[in-house]
Amino acid sequence: MKMTFRWYGDNDPVTLQKIRQIPMMTGIVSAIYDVPVGEVWSNQSIFDLKNKINEAGLEFEVVESVPVHEDIKLGNANAVKWTENYCENIRRLSKAGVKVICYNFMPVFDWLRSELGREHTDGSNSLAYDDETVLSMNPLTSELSLPGWDESYTKEQLRDLLSQYEKIDEEQLWKNLQTFLEKIIPVAEEYGVKMAIHPDDPPWGLFGLPRIITGQENLDRFLKLVDSPANGLTFCTGSLGAGQNNDLPRMIRQFGSRIYFAHLRNIRWTGERSFEEVGHPTSCGSLDMYAIVKALVDSGFDGYVRPDHGRMIWGETGRYGYGLYDRALGATYLTGLFEAVERSSIK
Repeated sequence: MKMTFRWYGDNDPVTLQKIRQIPMMTGIVSAIYDVPVGEVWSNQSIFDLKNKINEAGLEFEVVESVPVHEDIKLGNANAVKWTENYCENIRRLSKAGVKVICYNFMPVFDWLRSELGREHTDGSNSLAYDDETVLSMNPLTSELSLPGWDESYTKEQLRDLLSQYEKIDEEQLWKNLQTFLEKIIPVAEEYGVKMAIHPDDPPWGLFGLPRIITGQENLDRFLKLVDSPANGLTFCTGSLGAGQNNDLPRMIRQFGSRIYFAHLRNIRWTGERSFEEVGHPTSCGSLDMYAIVKALVDSGFDGYVRPDHGRMIWGETGRYGYGLYDRALGATYLTGLFEAVERSSIK
């Protein structure tokens, strides 16, 4: 297992120097953030990022993410051009030593929350999702600014995009995903890159849009679309764990050989389809983090891990979910959990 940390570049208030001080931290997960979705990343920008991370004493082997253009998800006439660009990004990242690329196939909205800073009794605050609140929203009229709410679209552009998705049901989205995979996975195989799709967050449809990377049955279907070692998973416990019927340890044991990247965080269920993000330890929430880590170890997992969204604690401010302190605590907790499970497995 390699412990890594998400970093948003020079504008991130959490510096590489601070990240480097977290015990057992080996690498940075990042991306090129100033290039429009679908365009090819320049070699210069990729190697500048790599060199900056390496100079801080950390590895750059995981990219999160290379976004998938909406035209690819819609399967329209422009999909071919954007898919060719995507393949070129895989080639360029491989030459910089990147081994895993995390991406998602969520239409229009990325991960979505109803609250950015829900206050907790201990004085911390965190991201939260309330289904009733979200269902009452209209994405075309709401003035709320939420994670996953792509503000690069004008209301007119968003209305047009949602209109195009009226023709896309789950089965058509599956077909478009397969077409995409059939083009990119051979390139990933050739260049030694593992593609690792991220589950939908939350793992159910929103605003009439289909979501398909949601649970055990669908993950199995996904891996069989293009049955290749280069076609794998980012196993996000917070995303999949929001679906209360998802048995995470069981899923890990089934798909362990195809899990290349693990986002490990805990959540507390507050309703059938509502949850809030909490500290990483098992006792803080609804997920059994010990059982999750044990399943990873038992499955021979040797990929990359990062502590996922953290609370804002000790007065820290910054990018919601991506402060330093709670994620550093999470990394240390997870490192200890892996060590305890691994040592207890030695006979």
